[in-house]
Amino acid sequence: MTAGEPGRPPRRSRLFASARARILASYLVLLLFSTIVSVVALREVLLARAGERVDDALVQETEEFRRLAELGRDPRTGEPFGNDVRAIFEVFLSRNVPGEREAFYTYVDGDLHDTRFAPGLRALRIAEIDALALSTTVQRGEAELDGNRFRYLVAPVETGGRGGGVFAVAIDLSGELGEVNDALQIAAGVSMGVLILASLLAWAVAGRVLAPLRVLRDTARSIGESDLTRRIPAEGNDELADLARTFNEMLDRLEEAFASQKAFISDAGHELRTPITIIRGHLDVMGDDPDERRETLELVGDELDRMGRLVNDLLLLARANRPDFLEPQTVDLDDLTRELFAKASALAERDWRLAAVASGRIVADRQRLTQALMNLSQNAVAHTHQGDAVELGSALAGGSVRLWVRDTGPGIPEHEQARIFERFVRLNGSHAGEGAGLGLAITRAVAEAHGGRVELDSRPGAGARFTVIIPTEPPQEVSPR
Repeated sequence: MTAGEPGRPPRRSRLFASARARILASYLVLLLFSTIVSVVALREVLLARAGERVDDALVQETEEFRRLAELGRDPRTGEPFGNDVRAIFEVFLSRNVPGEREAFYTYVDGDLHDTRFAPGLRALRIAEIDALALSTTVQRGEAELDGNRFRYLVAPVETGGRGGGVFAVAIDLSGELGEVNDALQIAAGVSMGVLILASLLAWAVAGRVLAPLRVLRDTARSIGESDLTRRIPAEGNDELADLARTFNEMLDRLEEAFASQKAFISDAGHELRTPITIIRGHLDVMGDDPDERRETLELVGDELDRMGRLVNDLLLLARANRPDFLEPQTVDLDDLTRELFAKASALAERDWRLAAVASGRIVADRQRLTQALMNLSQNAVAHTHQGDAVELGSALAGGSVRLWVRDTGPGIPEHEQARIFERFVRLNGSHAGEGAGLGLAITRAVAEAHGGRVELDSRPGAGARFTVIIPTEPPQEVSPR
């Protein structure tokens, strides 16, 4: 047995256990079964037709004899035969020659009168026919003699007088059965040839059909954490093409997840390293002076609080793709908007304005939406000063709700607008450096979890407007609770 790779079966075993071999084996079993059924059905059809031909020949000979007995005349007297059964038999046997493998038997008063046999057919007596020498009704049957099968037809002669005769015709079925067997041998040979040819073609076709699966297998083996770039060519609209596309989509998600994980580890390590360094540095130089110790502990506590908020935000973002991230419920937009405005007004002294209040109900996670809008409000506070205008509002139209926060701060440069929703991205501004750079990322995650998005409208020097747009009904995979 050929040795294979560790943990894998030998190559020969894998060959016979492969999908290609199983498909071919199943195909061969079905094809062999259909071939056997076809040959058996063909045999029965040929035997039935052969029997019909023999029966027709028997009936034909009997009908000829009957016409002679009823309508014929004795050539010696020119008169009808009447009750002279022997004369009928003599005239019939003198005028009719048995067909191929046929035999005529005539009986008078139960005794054999005369016989005629086809050329090449050995003269023989059939006991089953002799037993019907006094029959008064038409009889059919088969008999076997010296390894040959005979089919016979026995017909009584109606003369209307005393005494009677019986006419019998027998046909040797060996010739018909031989033709049937020859035909079956030819059919079986052709079927086996077709079976072999079809098997070779099926092996080749199965190889082509399963080629995408082999590519899928090779691609899966070659994929590692360091290389998720390989993809499977997906052509056509069959199941294998769908499988290839589904596998490629899975690879896209894996590649995105690995990239996000690497970025997450790198950014989180960087963000957590700073407060840890600050805490360690102050603790190392902390003296015995009570005031100094109090100031150091206050600073350490503040850094720990910041680390706690950072960890909580990171955990929230990590849960954003989970199905239990949202807890949808029916939310009244009027109440939600006014509640958001009241909470935002308490963040800082700004010229808070309630621009619009939508009326209606939606299905959404009230707490997550509040968290997203509070992040936008905090962002607006960070980029404005005391007395600057900050606007908050809501609108409902076209099957979606829009919740926005607009500030009058310095605005966002166009080249920065695409990246500000990424994690740990902070722009220069009045108070921008105070946060961890996760607020907008959380807002976008909340919107996308609702099946929506976040839009940004901003120009340098003209402030910025962030709008959370979500459908009034949650995605199908998020069911209301």
